[in-house]
Amino acid sequence: MSQASSRASSRLRRIAAQALPTAIGIVILNFCLLQLVPGDAVDVLAAEAGSATAETMAQLRASLGLDQSFFAQLGQYLWRLAHFDLGQSSRYHAPVAELILSRLPGTLLLMVVALAIAVLVGVATGVLMSVWAGRWPDQLLSVAAMLLHAMPGFWVALMIVVIFSVHLGWFPSGGNATLGADLQGLAWWRDRALHLTLPALSLSTFFVSIYARLTRAAMLEVNRQDFVRTATAKGLSPLAIQLRHVLRNALIPVTTVMGLHLGNLLGGSVVIETVFGWPGMGSLALEAMLARDYPVLLGVLLLGSFVVIAANALIDLLHAWIDPRIQGA
Repeated sequence: MSQASSRASSRLRRIAAQALPTAIGIVILNFCLLQLVPGDAVDVLAAEAGSATAETMAQLRASLGLDQSFFAQLGQYLWRLAHFDLGQSSRYHAPVAELILSRLPGTLLLMVVALAIAVLVGVATGVLMSVWAGRWPDQLLSVAAMLLHAMPGFWVALMIVVIFSVHLGWFPSGGNATLGADLQGLAWWRDRALHLTLPALSLSTFFVSIYARLTRAAMLEVNRQDFVRTATAKGLSPLAIQLRHVLRNALIPVTTVMGLHLGNLLGGSVVIETVFGWPGMGSLALEAMLARDYPVLLGVLLLGSFVVIAANALIDLLHAWIDPRIQGA
């Protein structure tokens, strides 16, 4: 027991040692890239006002600290981060941390549900494809997976709205709750679930195709291993062999790719949240980008990067649970 605990603590220390420099590099890189974007918040405010004098714009830039040099702005940004201060929004005139925390639960809920749908449907489809490999069900599912992979996310979202919301009327077309409805108990949960279904389905379709094809390939590869033939010779049922032995080993590449796709999920949420009017960090990032509200955008990118790093660390630990040989190594 003590040896297992020492291995787990050693693995956590190794993950932390990798995550810290990665986070610092992401912070500096995000700041540098945003400095290359033309324009700033003062230009947007002047355009919205219709007219602004050079003196007024200079005063605004001085009040926001935009008149300082690149290294001075970077130093102040890093100093604020060291004191857990994300700055002030020039658009909303509110602390960036409050804005992000108000939108973070919506994005996390959308990402978790979409990822769960993608993994469950994709893995189940991949298992069926591997069982019927080379036969017509496998070919039919392979074509469906290719179509899902080829269709753009925004087009899928729009088609889902047209079919299930406009024509069938089964689900609401936008938002995360019915406005003005004083719902409680089961009715509240049902209303939230109905609003969440279409955005989560739209965000998960692309990843369903990837996990299905990856699971199929991994299971066909594992089926050729010696331990599968040994389990068959022992008289185990085909279902037990596929689920307990083959699928468990085939999940390692699936979970590895799943960790790499978390950033894509976060980026895809920008489009999905815009189409469905979902209040999350994606829509907040788009609003901040259009307004050149760089403190908000930097905060969204920073928190999104931390979410991806933390999730990949958890997936690294998940690998050790799925395959104990990884933990032993």
